[in-house]
Parts: sequence; C-alpha cells; structure tokens
Amino acid sequence: MGAVRWIRRNLVVIAGLLTLAYMIVPNVVVMVFSFNKPQGRFNYSWQTFSLDAWKDPCGVADLCGSLSLSLRLATFATIGATVLGTMIAFALVRYRFRARGAINSLIFLPMAMPEVVMAASLLTLFLNLGAQLGFTTILIAHIMFCLSFVVTAVKARVLSMDPRLEEAARDLYAGPVQTFVRVTLPIAAPGIAAGALLAFALSFDDFIITNFNAGQTVTFPMFVWGSAQRGTPVQINVIGTAMFIIAVALVGGGQLISNRRRKTAATT
Repeated sequence: MGAVRWIRRNLVVIAGLLTLAYMIVPNVVVMVFSFNKPQGRFNYSWQTFSLDAWKDPCGVADLCGSLSLSLRLATFATIGATVLGTMIAFALVRYRFRARGAINSLIFLPMAMPEVVMAASLLTLFLNLGAQLGFTTILIAHIMFCLSFVVTAVKARVLSMDPRLEEAARDLYAGPVQTFVRVTLPIAAPGIAAGALLAFALSFDDFIITNFNAGQTVTFPMFVWGSAQRGTPVQINVIGTAMFIIAVALVGGGQLISNRRRKTAATT
C-alpha cells in the first residue's frame, strides 16, 4: 500500500520523467553512435569505439556544404518570418480592420495543412511563374510556413501585455518610437524570441516542402535522407550530437540568465 500511495503522490513527476526520457533517448543513441567505427556502409550496430568521425566531421563529401546551406537558409527564413510575423501579430491585436477575422483564420491554415499539400501547391505556383527552383524558392516556402508559428507566438505575448504601461510612457512625453523601443519591444521580446527560435528549428529541419521546391539544391535534411539510402556516415551523428549540445547549452544559458534576473528583481 505504501508503494501505491507514493506512486499516486508522484504520478505527475513520474509521467514527466518518462516523457523526458522518451524524448532524450533517441538523442543519446545518436550521441553514442557518433563514437562508433562501423564495418561497412551503415552505422546501425555498435562495433568499436573511435574518435575518427569527431576528428574529421567534414570527411564526407558535401556534408558540411549542405549543413552550411541549411544554416544560411534557416537564418534568412527566421529573419524574414520574424519581422513579418511580428508586424502581423501587432496588427491583428492592436488594430480593427475589415477581414481581420478571416486573416486570423488564414494564419493558422499552414499549421493545419499537411506539408505535402503545401509543398505541391508551392511547386505548382513556382512552375507556373517560371521560377527556377533553388535557394530562393526554398527560402520563400520556408518563410511562408514559418510565418504562422511566429505570429502565434508573438500574438500570445502581445495579448498579455498591459496597455497601461505604454500609456504611462506617453504620459511621460515619450514619442511613438521611444515608447515602442523602450516599452513595447522589451515586453514583447520573449514572444518574438520564441517565435524566432521555433522558425529556425522548423526551417532547418524541414524536408518535405524543401524536397519539392529545391531543384538541384541539397540541404542537410535532404543529404541525410539520401545518405540513408546508400549508407549513413558516422559524421551525421557527430553533427547531430554537436547541434543537440549547442541547443541544450543555449536553453540552459537562457534559463540561468532568466533566474538571475528574477532574483535581482526580487532583491531590489
């Protein structure tokens, strides 16, 4: 009976830990196999511990080239989607205009639509316009589907903002630009940052839409998919492990900074 009571009291914690383990285990497997030296083309079974792949992560032809392309593509898509998404979110929350309800509904359409449908639609559009498939068409497609996620994140933040803070700034003779830069933007910054990070991750990771509209351009997800058909090199695990460590470090650093700011605000 004691064990049953303990499980009941800690059921939420246990469920959270199991969910966390379910999410992290694949990353741990990728990390472990980045130190493997496979016999043959496929890195699917453990053979021998080796640091060869870590010493030469770009040892596979076109791997680092596709990675660089994906990073540039995700950066430009994030900038475009964040700027446009932030402006759209403020417009939808702060202003009343015709078709506002329809636009609110259409914003969520790319999030609900299957990616293969959007990919085929964009491909049809580009072909009818006579556009040459490549980096530019991928960038346009990525900005389009990332835009909805940015608008959703920023809009939630803007809705929670207290308009009296901006009114107080104007009462203190702050102009529209000063009010936006010193009051509105800092308050909305967490939502904007969340939308930007989500857009970067979605753009970098996308395969379906990219594959339809890439032409001869090969991004990192497309390179991984192609390698899986011929033989997966260990260097892919190395790149995945490095990106996972960087992401965890960024999230952990952001959390530490946030905790320090809260402690400083509590003591002042």
